[in-house]
Amino acid sequence: MYWHQLASSLICFAVSIFLVLLMVFLFCRLTRYNDWEEIQRGNVAAALALGGKVLGLANVMRFAIMSNMGAVEIVAWGMAGMVLLLLVYLAFEWLTPRLKVNEEIAGGNVAVGALSMVFSLAASLIIGASIS
Repeated sequence: MYWHQLASSLICFAVSIFLVLLMVFLFCRLTRYNDWEEIQRGNVAAALALGGKVLGLANVMRFAIMSNMGAVEIVAWGMAGMVLLLLVYLAFEWLTPRLKVNEEIAGGNVAVGALSMVFSLAASLIIGASIS
């Protein structure tokens, strides 16, 4: 029994980390600036925005793991939640045309980076509750 639970936990962990990293890669491809270069330069706004996405993605996977029993269900609901989080990111960008989120974050506007982080976290809480 113990080994089965350990194996199941390790599979959930590995699959979740893989999905989070995959989605971080996709998010980084969608931004009009290079996330990693901006963070390396000390751009706090970029770090907050990307950090919020990472926390949001992890939170979605947390709900998927806690609400489902099998690996297939976890992956399916986790991916569904992550796609929703991606859509929220795109909607945030689209609904704030005057703010020009990508430009502001690339320019180091910490307020916009923090707001982006909060939107990612808030959306992940709602998405997580919806998939559980």
